[in-house]
Amino acid sequence: MAILLYCYTAYLKLFRQYNNKNDMNLQIKNMVCPRCIRVVREELLQLGLEVGEVSLGEANVNAPKGQKLDVSLISDTLEKSGFELVKDRSAQLVEQIKLAIIDIIHYSKQFKLSTKNSDYISEKVGLSYSSLSRLFSKQEGITIEKYIILQKIEKVKELLEYEELTLSQIADKLGYSSVQHLSNQFRKEVGMSVSSYKESPESLRKPISDV
Repeated sequence: MAILLYCYTAYLKLFRQYNNKNDMNLQIKNMVCPRCIRVVREELLQLGLEVGEVSLGEANVNAPKGQKLDVSLISDTLEKSGFELVKDRSAQLVEQIKLAIIDIIHYSKQFKLSTKNSDYISEKVGLSYSSLSRLFSKQEGITIEKYIILQKIEKVKELLEYEELTLSQIADKLGYSSVQHLSNQFRKEVGMSVSSYKESPESLRKPISDV
């Protein structure tokens, strides 16, 4: 009930925001890497918008003085580069959960994956983990925990291809309890052993936005 009320209130706020304001905090899907931040900023600037902070999954924009934001034009422009405006509040929350997970697994240099994921995600999104967990499972058809595993496996693939770290170092970096734990999870999700993957002539990595 609490999350439904929150989503309804947020929806009304978003409706007013997307129709009446000259400034807006855009929520953007598929914006999952530093390069994405640069591309989105460039696209918004080319539209003549005043662009504030741009980070994973969001961008703050202002219309030029005396004008109103053309949300349809912004949406069409971003879609040409593979991005998508997220207007539905439930979808926004799911995207925020994904981005929090992507950030800590793929980009954070300070965050330790041994830290309790539920506490981190709850703090980042601003809602209780139990509510977010139910919403995520309903929207995505998998649990948050499963999504974390899938993203970790993609990071393992990346690190294996770089050949800069040992498997033991990769396991430690990604918060696995042991090399065996990593190896078993890798085989289960990828369908082959770590050694077989390393010997494969082609990359089997997925774009992290498609996980």
